[in-house]
Amino acid sequence: MQNPSNYQKKIIHIDMDAFFASVEMRDFPQYRNIPLAVGGNEKQRGVISTCNYEARKYGVRSAMSTAIAKKLCPQLTVIPGRMQVYKDTSAKIRAIFARYTDLIEPLSLDEAYLDVTHCQQHHGSAT
Repeated sequence: MQNPSNYQKKIIHIDMDAFFASVEMRDFPQYRNIPLAVGGNEKQRGVISTCNYEARKYGVRSAMSTAIAKKLCPQLTVIPGRMQVYKDTSAKIRAIFARYTDLIEPLSLDEAYLDVTHCQQHHGSAT
């Protein structure tokens, strides 16, 4: 092993933006290219968990009340989350990370840090 002072750490930050909405668009093509949010029902004081970029164009954001989101974007499609599907998808993605390093620091289902300092693939490049 090299002397630690002879190399720089290579850390990759992975953040899968709009993860829940992206999974829904992957699984249900009819949700592509329309304003989509994953969240709670507006009649039950629901909150937006995440939304796609089509919805963001109207000002819809995570943690916003669904009622306000629907006022900003009346055509917004709001669907309930499918947490087990998101967990399963996240596990598949983490398995891909594990091909490159076992030093994975998950922050959430859609975010992690990977230490690829000693990764021998890609000629020593971090990406």
